[in-house]
Amino acid sequence: MLRAPSRFVRSWLTAAVVGSVLVGCGSPSGEPAGDKAGSAPRTEGPVTVEPIRAATELTDVNGFEIALKKRPERIVCLFALCDDILTELGIVPTATNSGLLAHPGFLGKEKAGKVAVVPGGFIAPEVEAILSHKPDLVIGLGDTHGKLAPALKGVTAFWPMQPETWEDSVGYLRDTAALTGRTAEGEKAEKAFRAKLTEARRTPSDKTALVVYGSDENFGVATPEGDVAASLFPGIADYPWKSRGVEGSYSLEEILVQDVDVLFVETMSFGDADGKLSEKLAKNPLWSKIPAVRNGDVHEVDPEVWAKGRGTRSLGIVLDEATAALR
Repeated sequence: MLRAPSRFVRSWLTAAVVGSVLVGCGSPSGEPAGDKAGSAPRTEGPVTVEPIRAATELTDVNGFEIALKKRPERIVCLFALCDDILTELGIVPTATNSGLLAHPGFLGKEKAGKVAVVPGGFIAPEVEAILSHKPDLVIGLGDTHGKLAPALKGVTAFWPMQPETWEDSVGYLRDTAALTGRTAEGEKAEKAFRAKLTEARRTPSDKTALVVYGSDENFGVATPEGDVAASLFPGIADYPWKSRGVEGSYSLEEILVQDVDVLFVETMSFGDADGKLSEKLAKNPLWSKIPAVRNGDVHEVDPEVWAKGRGTRSLGIVLDEATAALR
């Protein structure tokens, strides 16, 4: 039996590897703040979104209050949701430590190569390097980069985000659009994503799906309650995996009993890649008994998008790939 990664390790893996209450009125439309994974769209007609109003102060989806003296122009991203949101808004980050921008659905390798890289990796980005870019705003993952706040305080603004569902990601998109003044771009991105999700939910698949992630020694199953990509699946397919509330052990025996028709696999590793997770799990004789494996419906997906991206552009790609595989 293999141990599932803790939430901290999951954050490390996924990044190393709804409503928001605004002082300036940037809260998302569609779902109330408490409406989380599995909620159905509130409208079945054309998708509409509430206008986003520019603001310099707001309270985000997790209750964090942020106040800026002016619209931020130089933004440093310490995790990929930031890169995703900025791309949606037509902004190139001043610096990043994510590889998401190189994906063809974002800037592509050539343009992404011109964006400065923050040294130190995901877990320990170097504060001096961050500040060398003279950022107006630094955006990081709360449970990982919150420790940087004291070192950045008084020098630049720090915004710790902590997305767990797609509604959270939409809220962060709207809030960033409000702070940067890219309100029209934010509304357009939200509308496009909601339209794609609504369309996918109109014709849900009757197949059972799961998203697994990790390496041969440490793999887990993404849950809709805490994984942004997995939070899309209720409503577009049968997704039988629920959070246990505590970290537990996962095994191929548990996956086998779910009669999974389609498996999405996020291969993650520390350092250089050393093979696909699906190929490593294939060494276990139980692997071949899973219906998805027998039927050739195991899909290795790009963890930069599926695990790290978490924003509306990444989630749009996830929906495209997931619905194609679930047909």
